[in-house]
Amino acid sequence: MRLISWNVNGLRAIHRRGDFLDWLTAESPDILCLQETKSLVEQLPPELRRVDRYHAYFNSAERKGYSGVAIYTKQEPLHVISGIGVPEFDVEGRVIIAEYPSFTLLNIYYPNGKMNAERLAYKMRFYDAFLGFVDGLKNAGQNLVICGDVNTAHTEADIARPKENARISGFLPEERAWMDDFFGHGYVDTFRMFDERPAQYSFWDQKSRARERDVGWRIDYFFVNDGFKANVTNAWISQDVMGSDHCPIGIELDA
Repeated sequence: MRLISWNVNGLRAIHRRGDFLDWLTAESPDILCLQETKSLVEQLPPELRRVDRYHAYFNSAERKGYSGVAIYTKQEPLHVISGIGVPEFDVEGRVIIAEYPSFTLLNIYYPNGKMNAERLAYKMRFYDAFLGFVDGLKNAGQNLVICGDVNTAHTEADIARPKENARISGFLPEERAWMDDFFGHGYVDTFRMFDERPAQYSFWDQKSRARERDVGWRIDYFFVNDGFKANVTNAWISQDVMGSDHCPIGIELDA
């Protein structure tokens, strides 16, 4: 089973460029998770709401043109849930959860804390609420696949300029410490199971044309619980795929 995750920075925008559906047809993942869709369902054109061979599920923010996540899946899930039951987070359309026979998939667009101290505090509250939520699922015996834009680079190997960004949200000590704590709860960074090389980025700032210079961040992840990691057979970053300030990432599962 092939799973792909991609922050598209606007689903309608990437579709208007003309090749998103062609890319999806060519890649043909079993499950595609999108973040930052920036669309209410009724704003999407029919060809994005109903894609051949896929069931489509969306969770949009109450605020138009903001946040949002989506799942396109060939196999119909047993259940699909939006949010984690915390109103201050759920109004921003950041989480969609699909349950399959052998695992539960969580597609998440984690908050960005760069705007100000208030948004950083919001991000950290989201992190803590999310960890409590997934620990509850894991402790209940569910195998978990968690993907999305985490908006934090974990180590210096995951960012082009660690010293210059040490005081910037996305690489702050408290954000990185939370990721250490998350892994300590029994979760695995699937990409690092297969590739320990530095400078494997998934995001580049558009304003500074950072992608041309490969001055990037690895802030997009697939995680699984430790008990499910033997089912992960491959993981990759598709840096050659354009259309967003992020690129797709993927895993293969024996599931």
